[in-house]
Amino acid sequence: MARKQKTSLDRRVALGAILARRGDALLVTGLGSTCYDAGTLDHPNTFYLWGGMGAAAMVGLGLALAQSKRKVIVATGDGEMLMALGALATIGAQRPRNLAIVVIDNELYSETGMQPTHTSRGVDLAGVAKAASFARTGTVYNRKQLDAWIPKLYQSAGPVFLVAKVTSTRYPMSIRLRDGTHIKNRFREALLGSKAFD
Repeated sequence: MARKQKTSLDRRVALGAILARRGDALLVTGLGSTCYDAGTLDHPNTFYLWGGMGAAAMVGLGLALAQSKRKVIVATGDGEMLMALGALATIGAQRPRNLAIVVIDNELYSETGMQPTHTSRGVDLAGVAKAASFARTGTVYNRKQLDAWIPKLYQSAGPVFLVAKVTSTRYPMSIRLRDGTHIKNRFREALLGSKAFD
């Protein structure tokens, strides 16, 4: 097992840096903390998954296939991604060039009591993605590494997979958008315009 590096990345700062360059990219969040973090930078092109644990990567794949000319970013946590490892094989087989997955990995199940996840015991999610035929994979531990990686999320042919190792700092669990129907309709309207409700 490779020796673990110490991380200095704050989860909210890391996701904020990634989303600062999103342009018109579509964003799918996993449940929990990534919803709260993305919600501080709310955007109509964000689709929040509140309770669908394990669904973020596959929702992102479907969106990337349906909107092949748009960049699709999935931002999720390590616990949620561990629940959906099979999704990485499906994404690797489909090879969507416009999909990038970012795992905000604090090695903990933050929403249920801060229990350690398997990434704290050496499970390498970027390694799993690489073995599943993702075009580009990596892991970052600090802001310098993250800043070097951000352009790859948006410019490299996908699928792209990045693990951002973050500290265990927690933030208030709140977001102004919680109504699933409203989130869906707002996202559809931002994506499709007047055709959204035809």
